[in-house]
Amino acid sequence: MPLTTDFPDVRRPDAATVLISPWLVPEARFQRPAADAVLAAWEHQQRPDAMLALTTFLSTDGSHVLNYAQWTDDQAHREWVRTRRPAAIAPIDEALPGIRRPGLTRYRHYRSHVPEEHAAPRPAFVATPAFTTTGPEAQRALADTVVDLLDRARVPGLLGAHLHLAQDGDRVLNYAEWADASAWRGFATGGTADRLRAAIGALPGVTPAPAVPPVPAERPAADAPAHPPVATYRLHTSLVNVPPPQPR
Repeated sequence: MPLTTDFPDVRRPDAATVLISPWLVPEARFQRPAADAVLAAWEHQQRPDAMLALTTFLSTDGSHVLNYAQWTDDQAHREWVRTRRPAAIAPIDEALPGIRRPGLTRYRHYRSHVPEEHAAPRPAFVATPAFTTTGPEAQRALADTVVDLLDRARVPGLLGAHLHLAQDGDRVLNYAEWADASAWRGFATGGTADRLRAAIGALPGVTPAPAVPPVPAERPAADAPAHPPVATYRLHTSLVNVPPPQPR
């Protein structure tokens, strides 16, 4: 399928693994070229059927590109990494030197809060609160707490909150879709967010995590700009290799 400006179908049932990876760029002007380069690398190669879709997002602070990839299974992705990744990535690094990759995290979609509204508007903004956890029990407790609280609240402008659990048990990411940036800001300073923070703070084994993981073996420069505590994004482009299954 051609490139699209559609948001990913986060709840598609055939996506057993979700690979999320930030690519840090030296300047904001490199965001779009980096996102275009990774999409072009996929568009112009033979793609395995296990690769379902890839969506690129641009961080609103200009620091990085977020890649959100859906695959049917990890084994197929690991085989692609072993046999094809170096050849796909090398031309990008040659064309755009200075990209740094903290690494990808392997997630699975666990639960979602989606308001029961007909004809929900198209998202314009995505926020990704993240947390470190001490294992699967803490992961599930955190995700259940977030979804259950949001199910009882009415949050203007929140179109969906999709909880992703890292497969190694040490991280949870909330992929939250918003009608616009002002809705996100209103929520972040409001009473529902305060109650949510208090509920999460009472959970054992859960700690808020940096928006972007540090690059391994790299110390941040003293004058390097700090990433915001919660990363926020605007959609760039999606590539859908395999269309989502149609509901029966």
